[in-house]
Amino acid sequence: MKGNANRGNQLAFGSFGIKSLEECWITSRQIEAARIAVTRYMKREGQIWIRIFPDKPVTSKPAEVRMGKGKGALSHWVATVSPGRMLFEAEGVSYEIAKEALRLAAQKLPVTTKFVVRNDYVQE
Repeated sequence: MKGNANRGNQLAFGSFGIKSLEECWITSRQIEAARIAVTRYMKREGQIWIRIFPDKPVTSKPAEVRMGKGKGALSHWVATVSPGRMLFEAEGVSYEIAKEALRLAAQKLPVTTKFVVRNDYVQE
């Protein structure tokens, strides 16, 4: 996971977003927990986009099993995230609501993030 994100590093859909500042594996459970936190705070108003997808399988062997005997069973799925990668985007809510909702989402994720706003966004 060396280097910064070359793709998926700009706001593409919404006016607000959170961007990763470090590399990490983010599990599907962590993504879902962040999504629920955002939708609950926004009271299902506006729209959110999840810009990462867990497409990498991670395997593990059961506890107290000897070495060898093949590869372990599928444990969970992860999304590999590089610095600069846009994780979530939001649209259709005020600046304050979006900032707090994405802050709550960032607390559920194992990476440090940065709140970003579209350049041409005008606050009412």
